[in-house]
Amino acid sequence: MDKKISIIVPIYNSSAFMNNLLEAIDAERKNSGWDLELVLIDDGSKDKSYEKIIELNKKYSYIKGVKLSRNFGHQIAVKTGLSICTGDYIAIIDDDLQDPPSLLPAFFKYLDEGNDVAYGVRKKRKESFIKKLSYNSFYRILKSLSDTDIPLDSGDFCVMKRQVVDSMLKLQEKNPFLRGIRAWVGFKQVGVEYERAARIDGESGYTLKKLMKIALDGIFSFSSVPIRVITILGVLGLVFATVYSILVIYESLVHSIEVKGFATLAIIISFFSSLILICLGIIGEYIVRIYDEVRNRPYTVIEKTINV
Repeated sequence: MDKKISIIVPIYNSSAFMNNLLEAIDAERKNSGWDLELVLIDDGSKDKSYEKIIELNKKYSYIKGVKLSRNFGHQIAVKTGLSICTGDYIAIIDDDLQDPPSLLPAFFKYLDEGNDVAYGVRKKRKESFIKKLSYNSFYRILKSLSDTDIPLDSGDFCVMKRQVVDSMLKLQEKNPFLRGIRAWVGFKQVGVEYERAARIDGESGYTLKKLMKIALDGIFSFSSVPIRVITILGVLGLVFATVYSILVIYESLVHSIEVKGFATLAIIISFFSSLILICLGIIGEYIVRIYDEVRNRPYTVIEKTINV
């Protein structure tokens, strides 16, 4: 292959199995004859991951290492890698070998055939039932809400041409949802089914809090439906209040019935108070994202680099 290959790998507490990762990548490099650039982004690891990157760089000279000043999150780490890489073909994989490097040659062939992006579609997940249900539900909710056609069951594992990456980097969002941005920029994209492997070691760095953040970033960055739902709820609430008021006035004037309704009044107040708080929360999610953008802070801080 006469194309320069960049592989971006976000690293988080991965020192224990980074040797396995590099051995798998280097095996494919040798088999395919890649002109390789491997960008390892240490996303504020608490172990000695960056020291491991320095050690591996002595053996694998094509490594570019970046240490972020703290944990900024998976999406920011990947975006940092995209801004640094220089390859013609760019791949994104995880550090735990759940997206095996052995799949990359087949994915790169799709680019050779004229596609601009080949993204992985997870056919099977070796994870708990609850996690699989949560992921499946999220992707389908996001697809139904989003103004952009974001493919179902597709993660960040993909290969892209340089033009696609350059287009993605023009979107300077502080809370990027990269698989959504990848879909938004367009170009000729193809989904490739694969069976996602289990982690080789350790536990996922994706805590429930981080997964919720990514889910909210996806929904609020690529959908205006939540804010429109507030208007619909407001109209329905007004209709209900009007009908109920007319009924109360009618019973009071026509049938001379004393309207007691304390329990009904309490229920209505509680219901609409809760609804108001939910609506304020939805508005707040959009405002927080606007605030993040207008502060114009850099999306990450790089502490150290190797070969960059």
